[in-house]
Amino acid sequence: MAEADLEYAWFFRAEFPMVLRTVFLILGERGKAEDVTQEAFIQLLSHWKKVSRYERPDAWVRRVAIRLAVKARRRERMREVLERETSAPQGPKAPDVDLANALRQLPLKQRMCVLLFYYEDRPIAEIVDILGISEGSVKVHLHRARERLAALLGEEVDEDAH
Repeated sequence: MAEADLEYAWFFRAEFPMVLRTVFLILGERGKAEDVTQEAFIQLLSHWKKVSRYERPDAWVRRVAIRLAVKARRRERMREVLERETSAPQGPKAPDVDLANALRQLPLKQRMCVLLFYYEDRPIAEIVDILGISEGSVKVHLHRARERLAALLGEEVDEDAH
């Protein structure tokens, strides 16, 4: 096995579980999350020679995975809208108060910031690199997400949480 193949295999084993967890928390379905994460790592493999020389190849694969998850989520939402338009109206759903459901109720950018900051324990500077947004945007998304989660979960906001 070539050295580049061994490096990729090592990187894959080290990073795949964390990227999968993040994608799962974006999409909420394990099977879809696995598909999206695998696609991101396939893209990484096809660009490995170049990306492996980057300072942060993990940020590159996360960015790709998050973008793919966003696309998959948009397709799923469109499918749901189309299904609703063609089916009979249903009664209101009971509000979900557990954390996973509360996370799914956040706007996508807020959810991604929360997942990277709290679940992956990434510093804000890394989130900036992964998502390609400013430091101020990351901080605003985290602040708003904490407020929204507190409201959804019936808790008080801990402003010292960042």
